[in-house]
Amino acid sequence: MSDIARNNRIKTLTTFLELDPKDSFSRYALALEYINAEEVALAVKEFETLLEHDPEYSATYYQLAKAYVALGKIEEAKKTYQKGIDLTARLGDTHANQELREALLMLSSGH
Repeated sequence: MSDIARNNRIKTLTTFLELDPKDSFSRYALALEYINAEEVALAVKEFETLLEHDPEYSATYYQLAKAYVALGKIEEAKKTYQKGIDLTARLGDTHANQELREALLMLSSGH
């Protein structure tokens, strides 16, 4: 994917968020674009903002924890995985819950 296309998507998503700062889907998509652009700190900021507005946007926990790992924030990653595990258990989302559990186990075992 070209940098121009990515930058255009980032601009578009940013515009959507200017119109509606609580648009969870656009904020999540923007954070993923930042990950793809290797702007992990910006992605973390977007994921954290998303969870402030919409703490039940469950996919965020997995991606935010991975971003924390990329930044060397292992304890924050573990806490984030655990929060996602608790949420997905409460919501009955067994697939996401299992993914979060496996990710936490791998991180905790040093893999």
